Amino acid sequence: MSEGTVTETIAVSGADAGRRKRGPRNWRPLLLLIPAFVIVSLFFLAPLVDVFIRSVTDPQPGVQNYVWLVTTPANLNVVLRTFGTAILVTIVCLLLAYPYAYLMTIVSDRTRNLMQLFIMMPLWTSILVRTLAWMVLLQDTGPINGLLAAWFGIGPIPLIRTTFGVALGMSQVLLPFMVLPLYSSMAKIDKRLLPAASNLGANPVTAFFTVYLPLSKPGIFSGGVTVFILGLGFYIIPALLGSSKEIMISALIQQQISVFLMWGQGTALGIFLLVCTILILVIVSRFNRGGSLFPGVDR
Repeated sequence: MSEGTVTETIAVSGADAGRRKRGPRNWRPLLLLIPAFVIVSLFFLAPLVDVFIRSVTDPQPGVQNYVWLVTTPANLNVVLRTFGTAILVTIVCLLLAYPYAYLMTIVSDRTRNLMQLFIMMPLWTSILVRTLAWMVLLQDTGPINGLLAAWFGIGPIPLIRTTFGVALGMSQVLLPFMVLPLYSSMAKIDKRLLPAASNLGANPVTAFFTVYLPLSKPGIFSGGVTVFILGLGFYIIPALLGSSKEIMISALIQQQISVFLMWGQGTALGIFLLVCTILILVIVSRFNRGGSLFPGVDR
């Protein structure tokens, strides 16, 4: 046996021995996941299983609660209203957040920090306090209607207890969740692309829609999905700024459980909302991965 063969044999044997020696150690970092797994199991999985069991056993075993959910016209109206309001809020947040996030990418560092501070400040205030402030502003005798009456002779316009008031309050709360993903995506876009497109003959509008907008697609998807899903579960704002005509799924769940003591129907609504959220995440993730929103643009 040559010296080279002996060396290769020793190297392979040493590598095998090293892998056998390191094998058991590879499982040790996984032990650090045990506390997290226990916490998730106790505070998320266990309540979720209990909710599902209640939805098919209360008041008696069966799927009658889900049949009630899909066959009652009032429930279907609430579901459509909830999804419609969430879509409206998502569009409003996108229209407001996109230019704001773009402006954050072109200003100086000091101005950018101030803009980040302004967009983060609402998150440091209780949502209940903000909603009560909107109630004061939007009421029939509030400052907004007072200004409209004094300046334009209009009013009072019903701003509260309407879909407009609910969407306005929700948009103000959810706006940071749209701005931050958009800014994170836009900050990675090369600022020289738009001038390059203009030099090649594209006007500013064409350059924006063919170059900049497709590159900001990850931020649009991330912010849009976040705002939409959070909007599906809002309770305080629709309850305080809306009326019985603007009731959403979360308020219907509270009504079924706390008022009517119908745990089965309330938990069925909760499971339905969870399933819808998961389906939305799956569909959007596939849609985004396929790049079908802006054909021809890779991620």
